[in-house]
Amino acid sequence: MMKKFSLANFIIGTMLTLFTLACLLPMLLTLIVSFTDENVIIRNGYSFFPAKLSLYAYSLMFQRGSSVITGYLISVFVTVAGTMAAVLVTGCAAYTLANRNVKKRGILGLYFFIPMVFNAGIVPWYLLCTRYGLRDNMLALIVPSLLFSPFNLFLVRNFMSGLPDSLRESATIDGANDAIIALRIYFPLSIPVLATVGLFYGLGYWNDWWNAIMLIDTRSLYPIQYLLLQLRSQISMLRDLQYIAGAINVTPPSESLKMATAVITIGPIVLLYPFLQRYYVKGLVVGSVKE
Repeated sequence: MMKKFSLANFIIGTMLTLFTLACLLPMLLTLIVSFTDENVIIRNGYSFFPAKLSLYAYSLMFQRGSSVITGYLISVFVTVAGTMAAVLVTGCAAYTLANRNVKKRGILGLYFFIPMVFNAGIVPWYLLCTRYGLRDNMLALIVPSLLFSPFNLFLVRNFMSGLPDSLRESATIDGANDAIIALRIYFPLSIPVLATVGLFYGLGYWNDWWNAIMLIDTRSLYPIQYLLLQLRSQISMLRDLQYIAGAINVTPPSESLKMATAVITIGPIVLLYPFLQRYYVKGLVVGSVKE
């Protein structure tokens, strides 16, 4: 049986289709330009139908002896380990603030709220990291960003506050302590909001290059974002020097390299987001309105 035609549904469907195309076309253009020959880009600009394709940008990044693959693996490990640890810390702190049996919850919440307003600055942060050995090691890429975001903390706290207190009371009567209640009862029920903040943390760890600049000296520990940032800077410098010297033998793939780095860095996020989308919307909306 055919559905009755509705002008409102037609307009909504058309608008959603146009919006989807507006989101997908730039990504498609980025992918195409990353495979476009640099001379063609210089001559014709960006195009969905390039006159000549080239793998030079990707071969330059993944050439023999390149650190890109190592940096990719480091970024994956840091993102997975850091996200899991950050979600665990945030969830435990949120459970504490949501537990009505905890005295002075308001003062404790204010303690977490203060960093949202005031920032000590870079120098104390750097001195604190070096004081505790977070220098030129893998922990330097994980621990400085492990301190949870107050926004994420209150988001999870609001969600957990909406869960019935009878769950905690029943578990306490059965002899469960707070660790068991939090990990085996509250965490499973809070999967939507934990997945939401997990996505936030994952994006932060994956896109982080600041910790590498400030705390890492060994090149073998560089994450992918910092390596690609260095590579792009080197290619841009080479292109400027070539322009000054008047050399025209080989054109450095400056524009195509920019797009190739974008394709490489957004790949894991694009593949991960569809699995978290249903949790993302529910956790963000519900966690923001429940008290």
